[in-house]
Amino acid sequence: MLKDVAEFMEFLQTGLTPYHVVKNVCSMLTREGFIALSEGDSWELEPNTGYYVTRNGSSIVAFKTGELNVRRGFNIVASHTDSPCLKIKNNALTATASYQRLNVETYGGALYYTMLDRPLRIAGRVIERDGDRLRAVNVQSDFLVTIPSVAIHQNREANDGLKLNPQVDLLPLIGMGDGEDVVRAIAPEKDVVDYDLFVVPDTEPYTYGAKDEFLAAPRLDDLTGVFGGMKALIKSNCSTISVCACFDNEEVGSGTKQGAGSTLLKDVLYGIICAVAEPDDAVEELSRNAVANSFLVSMDNAHALHPNHPEKCDPTNRCLINKGIVIKHHANQAYLTDGMSSAVLKNILDKANVPHQDFFNRSDARSGSTLGTISNRQVSLHTVDIGLAQLAMHSFCETMGTDDLAVLVDGLKAFYQTDVRFFGDEVVFEG
Repeated sequence: MLKDVAEFMEFLQTGLTPYHVVKNVCSMLTREGFIALSEGDSWELEPNTGYYVTRNGSSIVAFKTGELNVRRGFNIVASHTDSPCLKIKNNALTATASYQRLNVETYGGALYYTMLDRPLRIAGRVIERDGDRLRAVNVQSDFLVTIPSVAIHQNREANDGLKLNPQVDLLPLIGMGDGEDVVRAIAPEKDVVDYDLFVVPDTEPYTYGAKDEFLAAPRLDDLTGVFGGMKALIKSNCSTISVCACFDNEEVGSGTKQGAGSTLLKDVLYGIICAVAEPDDAVEELSRNAVANSFLVSMDNAHALHPNHPEKCDPTNRCLINKGIVIKHHANQAYLTDGMSSAVLKNILDKANVPHQDFFNRSDARSGSTLGTISNRQVSLHTVDIGLAQLAMHSFCETMGTDDLAVLVDGLKAFYQTDVRFFGDEVVFEG
């Protein structure tokens, strides 16, 4: 098995929540010599150096400075750290007879039935009081919970179409008897004021198929983009300023302070510009020049042709697992790809011998969306939407190809190492 695939499987297994994902990414970057920055400080940046900044403990933006020439723009890859799950409410325990269950609400658009009869774990963060300070601490339970389904003998119509009520059917079973306070069970030594706790799938990632060509795991959407983008950034030798932005809350609309709809990316780019601006530079003009020469790759996985339901896909644009990077198109701009942005990326991938394919939805089916459209409301950039082909998106266990991860890293690395210059209707490539 490729080293990156094995590392990715560990990344998936330990990245239970966005808080855990960001902590893992910080560790990855620190090992590679990246330097942590604070949003509240003025930045002093050096050429050919890696830096990162976090927000809310659940979003992170990392960048390499290259030659520190902001007028050449930014090469940006964006993805998201969150996945559909169940969020635990306050006053979490609810009882039926002697059964103790967790009172939860759905986060994001999960396939409900895939939550049933599956190993689940409680994870997230608690806010602890320490004297006159409050501190966020990542936690996870050392025990599992599950949501038992109703036996076929008690629901004879289950195979005719199962409809689940989140308040009734999706409450995880945590114990018998009087039960124990959830917070005390997972953080017994802490003075907890409040929390952001979730019930998440704990299925260990595994490969399958006669040639191990498939990888199944929770959270492929979109930890594939987080891991692939960060790995490409680490491995790249960039002359331009290269950025990898990983946002929280994409699955619920991105409208938070740490989401793609926030000013996070804009603030980081402006912070870089201010750090390198000379005293006589007009910063606003410098910003305009930088953004005009910037390019965003919005990374979020795409639907593969389903082996049992090929009719769900477009007749002539059918994406397959292990066949390369998917470029996503939509006439009504649920994806921001247009002819030029697609051509720019295809040119880069072709030069690097990285395979690619096009995705379109069926014309009579509603399209999903991603963070590219939302982030452009804050920073308007040339943008292409991409992903890797996967099955069972928003299931508690999804499937992708084991060969595609290396393809993604190679493609994004090639992008980072290309200087793309825009001159009206003409694009020039350097590097």
